[in-house]
Amino acid sequence: MGQWLDRNIIEPGKLPLLLALAAFVLTFLITRAITRLIRAGKGPFGNVTAGSVHIHHVVPGVVLIVIGGFGAVASGGHGFGSAFSAVIFGIGAGLVLDEFALVLHLDDVYWTEAGRKSVEMVVLTAALVGLLLAGFSPFGVDDPSEDELQNRAGVVVAVGVNFLFALIALSKGKARTAVFGVIVPVVALIGSVRLARPESWWARHFYRRRHRARARAILRAYRHDRRWSGPRRTFEDWLGGKPDPPHPLKRG
Repeated sequence: MGQWLDRNIIEPGKLPLLLALAAFVLTFLITRAITRLIRAGKGPFGNVTAGSVHIHHVVPGVVLIVIGGFGAVASGGHGFGSAFSAVIFGIGAGLVLDEFALVLHLDDVYWTEAGRKSVEMVVLTAALVGLLLAGFSPFGVDDPSEDELQNRAGVVVAVGVNFLFALIALSKGKARTAVFGVIVPVVALIGSVRLARPESWWARHFYRRRHRARARAILRAYRHDRRWSGPRRTFEDWLGGKPDPPHPLKRG
C-alpha cells in the first residue's frame, strides 16, 4: 500500500488532490448526518441563527473555499501549506455542494424533491475527482509523448474534437455524460451519437419534423428512467436522506 501511494499519489504530486477529496467526502457525510439528526430532533445539534436569520452552512463553506484556494496558490502546490489548504478547500467544497440546490434555486429546498440536486452534484464531483486521481486528464489528453507535445496542432485538434462531442452530448440533454466525457473521451463520443432526450435542445431543433426519431427518443427515455430512476432515488435517499412529501394543496 505504501509503495502504491508513493508511486501513484505522492510522486505525481496528487497528494493535495487526495486530501481535498477525502475532506470533501467526509465533510458531506458528517454534515448530512448532523442535518438528519436536527431534522429528527435528536442529539445536541441545532440550526445556527443570528437573530432571526438562519445561517446556512454554505456560508462558512464559501469562506473556507476562498481561504483554501488562495492558500493553495500561495503555497505553490508544495509542502505542508499545500496539503493544509487542500483540506480546507475540500471541507469548504463539501459544505457548499451539500447546499448546491439552495444556491441553484435561491430557496431553502434542502429537504424537498429539488434538494436531490445537491446529492447528485456531490456524487458527480467525487466521481470526477476520483477519475483525476486515477490518472485521467481533462479532454482525454493523458501523458502526451515528446512527439505529441511537438505536434501541438494534433493535441489541440484532439482536445477540440472531444470538447465538441461533450457539447453535443450536453445539447442532447445528457449532462452527466457530457461532464464525464470531458475526462473520458469515449463517454463523450457515445453520448454524442445516441438519441437525444425528448425535452433537450437537440430534440426541439432536430426532431421537430422527424416524428419517428422523436417517438424513439421518448420511448428510450421512458425505458431508461423506469429502469434507473428507482435505484438512483433509493441510493440518494440512503445517502442524503429522504425528501419531505409534497404539501397537499390547500382548499379554500
